[in-house]
Amino acid sequence: MKQQLNLFFLALGFFSRIPMPAWIEYSPENLNRASRYFTLVGWLLGGLVALVFIAADYLFSNSISLWLAMAFSLLLTGAFHEDGLADTADGFGGAFMREKKLSIMKDSRIGTYGATALVMALLGKYVLLIENTQIALSILIAYALSRAVAASLAFDMRYVAEQDGSKSKPLANNQSKTDLIILLTTCLPVFFLLHWQQALLIIATLIVIRYAAKYYFQKQIGGYTGDCLGAAQQTSELVIYALLVVAIL
Repeated sequence: MKQQLNLFFLALGFFSRIPMPAWIEYSPENLNRASRYFTLVGWLLGGLVALVFIAADYLFSNSISLWLAMAFSLLLTGAFHEDGLADTADGFGGAFMREKKLSIMKDSRIGTYGATALVMALLGKYVLLIENTQIALSILIAYALSRAVAASLAFDMRYVAEQDGSKSKPLANNQSKTDLIILLTTCLPVFFLLHWQQALLIIATLIVIRYAAKYYFQKQIGGYTGDCLGAAQQTSELVIYALLVVAIL
């Protein structure tokens, strides 16, 4: 049990700025195994953001409360996935050669493609959520399932970045089937939160998104990087919000 808690807290520390207990034992191998809990961490982070929205909604309008929740989310995660989206957009949009794309993605500066993608993603989240009648529930679901989609790509794709400083370097090893089963099984609470037909629609769409992302990344750079996983998470999150607007209305 202690080992599993250790893996969970490593996953939580990887995805958030929440301080970790002092007894946590870090190693690249442990972080590699911690990928099994990325969906579970998504439920926790989504729950925290949803709680901020609910609390703020007692004092402010929906629009202000949602803005506060989104700001809290960026602080909570350190804009981890948003950074990946921006870097991926810059790399894929700014070059034709694979090596040049990877070089641009490594650059910490943001370009036109990245800034545009980031603005549109944040604006898209706001618009799609403010049109939803169940904002807190949508945040909770999207945070969990989108991270499952992103993490699942590491199970059957080749890691292509060679830089030691890459955000997904410790996750580049092959995860076990057990890790994948746990990652996907922890998506099942969505069937208790939504009508089974709505949940099934979202799961089926995310499977399509997952394989579309895999095909796109393979075509662009022959595999994935940590930035690609961030882009997949952000894209999946937006798709979930769009589906939930239709499903919950």
